[in-house]
Amino acid sequence: MEHAHQQPPPWWESGVIYQIYPRSFQDSDGDGVGDLAGIESRLDYLAGLGIDAIWLSPIYPSPMADFGYDVADYCGVDSMFGSLGSFDRLIAAVHARGLKLVLDFVPNHSSNQHPWFVESRASRENPKRDWYIWRDSAADGGPPNNWISDFGGSSWEWDATTKQYYLHAFLKEQPDLNWRHPELREAMKTVLRFWLGRGVDGFRIDVLWHIIKKANLRDNPTNEDWTPDQTQRDRLIQRYSTDQPEAHEIAAELRTLADSFGDRVLIGEICLPDARLAKWFGTADKPEVHLPVNFHLIETDWNATNLKRTIADYELSLPASGWPNWVMGSHDAPRIAVRIGEAQSRVAAMLLLTLRGTPTMYQGDEIGIGQVTISRDQVRDPQDLRQPDLGIGRDRSRTPMSWNESEHAGFSTTDPWLPLHDDWRTRNVAAQERDFQSLLALYRSLLSLRRIHPALSIGDFTLIDSASDVLLFERKHKDERLFIALNLSDEMQSYTLPLRANATGVLVSTVRPHSIDGTLAANEGLILQLKEKL
Repeated sequence: MEHAHQQPPPWWESGVIYQIYPRSFQDSDGDGVGDLAGIESRLDYLAGLGIDAIWLSPIYPSPMADFGYDVADYCGVDSMFGSLGSFDRLIAAVHARGLKLVLDFVPNHSSNQHPWFVESRASRENPKRDWYIWRDSAADGGPPNNWISDFGGSSWEWDATTKQYYLHAFLKEQPDLNWRHPELREAMKTVLRFWLGRGVDGFRIDVLWHIIKKANLRDNPTNEDWTPDQTQRDRLIQRYSTDQPEAHEIAAELRTLADSFGDRVLIGEICLPDARLAKWFGTADKPEVHLPVNFHLIETDWNATNLKRTIADYELSLPASGWPNWVMGSHDAPRIAVRIGEAQSRVAAMLLLTLRGTPTMYQGDEIGIGQVTISRDQVRDPQDLRQPDLGIGRDRSRTPMSWNESEHAGFSTTDPWLPLHDDWRTRNVAAQERDFQSLLALYRSLLSLRRIHPALSIGDFTLIDSASDVLLFERKHKDERLFIALNLSDEMQSYTLPLRANATGVLVSTVRPHSIDGTLAANEGLILQLKEKL
């Protein structure tokens, strides 16, 4: 799988992105909630880890109905996190360490407390009325169509003052913006210019595939395969409420804007199958986002057979100008160490950081944060509160980082906003820094290898046939050849090197010092250097 490299490649192509959930990274002022000054105090840790860019989940002023994804001011910083001055100091400190900073941009919806929506709902004649999506009730007096919110219940909320419904794909506190309105579209571009002008290196664009809806708002079709263990939203197929053709025009406009500021990146959150996902790259003459987010490693059953198929299908779906990306964890997904177990989480680290494409790490995965005990009275996630029987709560992925063995794990001087993981006294950064065989040490080794060996960051990629429990692939750049062997089972496995290749050394093993003997221990990942046979 070849890729035509620019010289040098853009930073987002060769680099590694690290997602920070600001509420849970580091508290600097003792209120139990993380903040920008706390992040700044941990930048040496991040630089030493070996990542290249930091992505911050939303930091804007917000009522926090959905913890910052309900934005009340797109050009400010919530006092919980600091101020614009705090942000300016943070980005200067980030850049001083040679790192990049990416912000979360939330264009599909605002808070219902945003001044735009306050005006919009004031009267039907208000100039900002059509900045949001309002409709009369259906003939029976109910909602305008059958759309279901991602958090359950109707996507429509009745407004008694103006006697119309407004659309909300998520909470009723998150009314959807109308991107068909030219003034709204220009206002949101002004937001991007504001942050790009402050030195931001790009944006992760939240739920980008939701950004525009079918103009006639027709009913979504019923999902005949729905089962009771799925969410209410999944009762319908979101054919007319997401992934509309006009959304690609918007993505192309945002790309043009970002490119006008130089070396910036747009990362689109787009939960779609391969063929539809690939369209969000755009075309060579009309590019859209640089990285449509690929969630396959989170969503695919963790076994070698499925992973091989998933990786091969994704690579085949990419357009010639498209660069792949991979995500292992996020603030919305179950922790990888919980999902596949601690032993395989080491294999997962090697897979994430050796596949072709830009990897995104999630805070705490590098120390293997896993089980967290959260009682029902401690639940904060609105998705969990609204559909408690489905086990879809996201709080367990958002708990605070554990830095050391001191009280509150060095995260805060008081009880944090969510409980710490159960084993935080032994599973923390300080403890793992003392253990050269720790998961943190493995991540640092892998991140260092990516810098030393261009084959891992920008090299070509070839999947290799293997036994059912083993995943094998090769990375190659110029004369450098690296061989990655991953054992997805808890039994010893064997592997065979590519034809006409000799292994000249072991770069890293996930479990032990290893010689070149054609075997993999249970739950082992291995990186070998290869040389062409003479």
